Amino acid sequence: MSLNPYLFRATIVAALGGLLFGFDTAVIAGATAALAALFELTPAMLGVTVSSALWGTVLGAMFAGWSGDRFGRRDSLRLLGLFYLLSALGCALAWDWYSFLVARFLGGLAIGASSVLGPMYIAEIAPARLRGRLVGLFQFNIVLGILLAYFSNYLIGLIGLGAQEWRWKLGIEAVPAAVFLALLFFIPRSPRWLVKRGLIDEARQVLKMTGETNYEAELQAIIESIDAEHGLADEPLFTRKYRFPILLAVSLAMFNQLSGINAILYYLNDIFAQAGFDKVSSDLQAVALGSANLVFTILAMSVIDKLGRKKLLLIGSVGCALSLAGTAWIFFTGTNKHLLVFMLAGFTASFAFSQGAVIWVYLSEIFPNRVRAKGQSLGSFTHWAMNAIIAAVFPVLAALSQAGPFVFFCAMMVAQFFVVLSIFPETRGYTLEQMQKRLGIH
Repeated sequence: MSLNPYLFRATIVAALGGLLFGFDTAVIAGATAALAALFELTPAMLGVTVSSALWGTVLGAMFAGWSGDRFGRRDSLRLLGLFYLLSALGCALAWDWYSFLVARFLGGLAIGASSVLGPMYIAEIAPARLRGRLVGLFQFNIVLGILLAYFSNYLIGLIGLGAQEWRWKLGIEAVPAAVFLALLFFIPRSPRWLVKRGLIDEARQVLKMTGETNYEAELQAIIESIDAEHGLADEPLFTRKYRFPILLAVSLAMFNQLSGINAILYYLNDIFAQAGFDKVSSDLQAVALGSANLVFTILAMSVIDKLGRKKLLLIGSVGCALSLAGTAWIFFTGTNKHLLVFMLAGFTASFAFSQGAVIWVYLSEIFPNRVRAKGQSLGSFTHWAMNAIIAAVFPVLAALSQAGPFVFFCAMMVAQFFVVLSIFPETRGYTLEQMQKRLGIH
């Protein structure tokens, strides 16, 4: 089965939500110092400022499953495109700390919900043998968005906009947000969602147009797995038969954030400042880390359907643990600070090659059609809740001990290695309906 243009176009558009996700996540790193000075923020208040968007992501992830089931994956993404646009404009025009928090919170709603709906939409239109790489495009766009945010911060910082610089850094996101919103009017609805709503003929047409050669057999497999013909298209997630995929989703999402990846991204400029680098140098080194993130995400996408999800997680756990240990040692001893950028680049590359590339693919694969939206919401909710907590406390803990947070993150990556080795099944090469049987869900 070849990747036909219709399928590729739909995948790219949905994955653009990941670009906004990444841009919005990382762009704040270039504004933390200005915001702290302008609003006279304490370390605790700075943590609230950064995590304000993250509490929005928690709510966005929590309700994305409901919206995706009720209104459809594609149509819900349209609302998120509008949220991204309003958030960017709101941050740029914020008149006080509270208005800024509201605008960031709105962007957080869009990030949290798109982390559920984007990968789920792509997984539901993708053939099994290409699903890892196609869903991986969402993660590719996340890291591309992160790199663009760092590069944008660097370029805007060179212009010399003075006290208004932070407004331009945050407001520029309105441009890709408007493009994303417009393009969403040119892609189809998910065939699996269409079957759940009883729109069988439209689902058949989408499967045919996306290049499914044996689309009738695929359609019947979807109908059978959802039990749509018997009125059982929806059921509760928290039942005994779904306990294993729930365990996988929650543990994967928790370890994703316990690696420290987003705390490091949010406070990257502050981390470099603690090591003695100036603002322009910090912005430039952030671009270097964003580039490493992008390169290793591309590498992971090229092998995720060959090596599998589990191997990537194991390899990345080792790389992250070693890099974090090196970072902790630099801050603990106060020496060799010139190596900090290499340690953080090694950590970012290891994360991109493993957790970064795997999480959204894996979450979209382990739940059956009937509860996929709810299951993906649970995994994403866990991810963002942990993210918000860690981002809020990181500046406080770092003020007490620069090395302490990195020691903790390192220990979590060691724990992840053994958990993945012990309980995580491989999902590579199975259709979504076959995975349902593989996990013992009937």
